[in-house]
Amino acid sequence: MGPSVFSAWTRISPAPSMTRIDFYILSSDQPQQADIFACRLAEKAYRSGLRVLVAVDNRDHASQIDQLLWTFREDSFLPHAAQSEEQHSAIEINSGEDPGTHHGLLINLCSKVPKWFSRFERLAEIVVQHPDTLQRSRLRFGHFRDRGYPLQSHKIN
Repeated sequence: MGPSVFSAWTRISPAPSMTRIDFYILSSDQPQQADIFACRLAEKAYRSGLRVLVAVDNRDHASQIDQLLWTFREDSFLPHAAQSEEQHSAIEINSGEDPGTHHGLLINLCSKVPKWFSRFERLAEIVVQHPDTLQRSRLRFGHFRDRGYPLQSHKIN
């Protein structure tokens, strides 16, 4: 993952005009690689000063992401927690709750796009070379394009 993928990341004001959507296209066909890349992306965004919300379909997947954020790199600590009203963290994991005050980066690992995605400045969609994932991603890309969202694609090796 080279610096050019993230070179445009800066702190953005909390009132975006339209969500920027980035598709990160991985060369792997293994679905778990999306989770690992999501952790790398969350780390880069956190180091750039953005609050991050990682959205997943259920609590089991949230637990997997929580564990992975602790272990995906030996030399890195990322402050993270499950999303809650009582506690806030730089990186939060959402398993269907309202995103609350989040508006920075949404990393979507859900099977569907959360209805509230447009509250965010940026949305990251991670694509692996698996037939089901590719089909969903193509439909999402077309949906966003047809509605005028700014789209970027990044091939990740």
